[in-house]
Amino acid sequence: MKPGVFTQIYIQIVFSPKYRDRLLKKTIRGEVFSYMSGIITNRKHKSIIINGMADHVHILIGANPNDKISDLVGTIKRETSTFINEKRWFREKFHWQDGYGAFSYGRSQLDAIYKYIANQERHHEKKTFKEEYTELLKKFSIEYNENFLFEFFDNINEF
Repeated sequence: MKPGVFTQIYIQIVFSPKYRDRLLKKTIRGEVFSYMSGIITNRKHKSIIINGMADHVHILIGANPNDKISDLVGTIKRETSTFINEKRWFREKFHWQDGYGAFSYGRSQLDAIYKYIANQERHHEKKTFKEEYTELLKKFSIEYNENFLFEFFDNINEF
């Protein structure tokens, strides 16, 4: 950044594996999320917390204003797909689903959103990813067409 430029931009990013497959098992999440954090840091964003469930990821960053969120998400998806495929955790090639959600927060909201992301397992005992995601869209007054949302599972139990 240039001298004299001061920013404080917090963004939550949400996306899921292709076909909404529940591939992000607990056994690999830590390694995948750590790899994502490295990508975020290398692009000069601040990685605050990354967590999720088998079928989706939440990322909270302090955003670098010189890097577009769409470019960051594209890089995260591309590089983690390569990383996961090189690990050969799955018989088929791993891919992320097209699209993502990006939601902005103020500094006063960071503690609450951090706790929300940290407690994904407990949160999803009561709510499906579809309910969670559509609530975020509504909370942020984002107009959407159901036909263009992720494909969602109705079953909230992780296997």
